[in-house]
Amino acid sequence: MKRIQLGNTVFEGENDVYLLDGETTALVDTGVALPEVREELADGLAEYGHAFGDVDAVVLTHWHPDHAGLAGEVQAEGGADVYVHEADAGLVDGTETPLFADRDLQRETFERWGMPAADQERLIEFFDAVSVDLSGRPADVTTFADGDAIEAGGVELEALHLPGHTAGLSGFAFDPRAVSDHDPIAGEDATEEAFTGDALLPKYTPNVGGADIRVEGALAAYAESLARIVDRDFDAAHPGHRQRIDEPSRRAATILDHHRHRTRRVIGVLDNSGPATAWEVSAALFGSLEDIHVLHGPGEAFSHLDHLADAGVVEPDGTAYRLVDPDPDVDALFPTTPLDDVVDGSDDA
Repeated sequence: MKRIQLGNTVFEGENDVYLLDGETTALVDTGVALPEVREELADGLAEYGHAFGDVDAVVLTHWHPDHAGLAGEVQAEGGADVYVHEADAGLVDGTETPLFADRDLQRETFERWGMPAADQERLIEFFDAVSVDLSGRPADVTTFADGDAIEAGGVELEALHLPGHTAGLSGFAFDPRAVSDHDPIAGEDATEEAFTGDALLPKYTPNVGGADIRVEGALAAYAESLARIVDRDFDAAHPGHRQRIDEPSRRAATILDHHRHRTRRVIGVLDNSGPATAWEVSAALFGSLEDIHVLHGPGEAFSHLDHLADAGVVEPDGTAYRLVDPDPDVDALFPTTPLDDVVDGSDDA
């Protein structure tokens, strides 16, 4: 397995694309469909003696353009099979329109979050500036569901549905001993690792709520996904951005605890200020935001407010939320894991 890092000036940090080069050749994710990134991916493949036309399969962790944008171009060069979870398929094959290209859905969403008109226009201008280039050409896709096995690059990948960041986000568990250039951790022969896309990152918490507004109960879904990662206790995780994660269970538990702390902060905002919209809560949590974060901030706040509303801790008051229970058992709103007592997600995780 080889990691090819690609530039990413639109979203968070460099993208990781993984080359599996066994009896067949496969990529896990592809990078965003910008000309310079296409060239970087071509150069990265050339270092290992491959071109786009040599790729037999592309396995996508999720639909976001910085992960799936070049899938259609790779497929067009050599007919690669493109695999994506069934919940994200329409956003890769072009039959579904993403938020950044649907003006009516944008307005509806931003109004629901209580976003001021000037900030709506600012975010729409950002979408208009990037939407044409990022998603690339649609791909013909082969869908999979949780638990399915995918043979790619000489390795059997077990699909793990890990929704939250997107509806169809999936990781892929595999036996690293099936990879010819496997690098054992700390001298031990690891038995199970995973590609985790944006479900688990070594720095920052993957956005929930704004990254894919199609996900109902996004925070609850993501919390269950994190608990699942903890329970699987992988020897290592290979994320969609930045470096390998050598203690994925601990990292997942830290992010889960971070969301407990953030939930308490949301309750504190409502307790101090009275009813507030997702936009107002976002401003209290994150301050002034720019570019894609104008979407992610209130989306994250909305996911927490929505989670609290489902638990009866807050209730909607127009587009605002009113605190009903100022002292809930926040821990009870999230799944428990064996690592809860040894992690601290109080700071930005």
